Amino acid sequence: MAAAPRPRRRPGAVPVAVSAALAGLLALAALLLGREAPGGLRDGGPVQAATPPPVAKPLWPGLATAPPPVAAAAATPQAPPQPIPDLTVPGHDLTTVDVRTLLAKDPALTADEQRALDSCAGCEVRAPEFRDLTGDGRPELVTAVVTPGPVVLHVYTLAGDRVLPILRVRVQSGFSAETVDSDLWLREPTSTTTQTRTHYHWDGTSLAPLEQKVDGIGLLPHTEPAGDPPYGAVPQPVRPTPKAPGAVVTATPSPVKPAAPAVSPEAKR
Repeated sequence: MAAAPRPRRRPGAVPVAVSAALAGLLALAALLLGREAPGGLRDGGPVQAATPPPVAKPLWPGLATAPPPVAAAAATPQAPPQPIPDLTVPGHDLTTVDVRTLLAKDPALTADEQRALDSCAGCEVRAPEFRDLTGDGRPELVTAVVTPGPVVLHVYTLAGDRVLPILRVRVQSGFSAETVDSDLWLREPTSTTTQTRTHYHWDGTSLAPLEQKVDGIGLLPHTEPAGDPPYGAVPQPVRPTPKAPGAVVTATPSPVKPAAPAVSPEAKR
């Protein structure tokens, strides 16, 4: 018996199973391509142009500006300090020297300082402080003479058994001083909001100014107007100000009292 003939496919026909498989593969490929691989790169679209930082644009650039700071000229060499006359220090110990005796023998003292040694009104001789300001391991003597005018700061060192003045400087009355290592710093109130700091350093002959700075110390203290009452005070009642003739005064309504009866009640008999 002859076999039955196979059904003939139409040209271009695709089995349903094959079509379903192809559709699944395409969907899987689209899913894999859309996901970012670990550590991979992804196209985020066109790159935005970088914006440069803002640049300062001066107003009125044609106007003259302040000149740059000029470096300070080198200090003029001064003669080395001379020993205080008629004064020797036995034992080479500067801490044993009486400060008033030392100042009285210093020929650089002014007349105001001489009067301060005599205890004038408002005068004072600061107790000596001993700090190593030359770096040799031995202390120098630091004192200040307060006069009715300026304050004069003195620093002395010892050379053998003789005393040498290595600094004499006038400062403001509200000054303060401190030492950092073997350097001296002076602070002076130059205004209500600033102070000047001066740095002195041993140059082998004297204490010379090394640098000077102006620092801000805060804002001006707030002052209340004279008419403001102090905090916690009970305010006084405000009295009405008399109006000028012809001025219109707005009356403040007051509570209305009940009107009296039109007919008086008859007296009881």
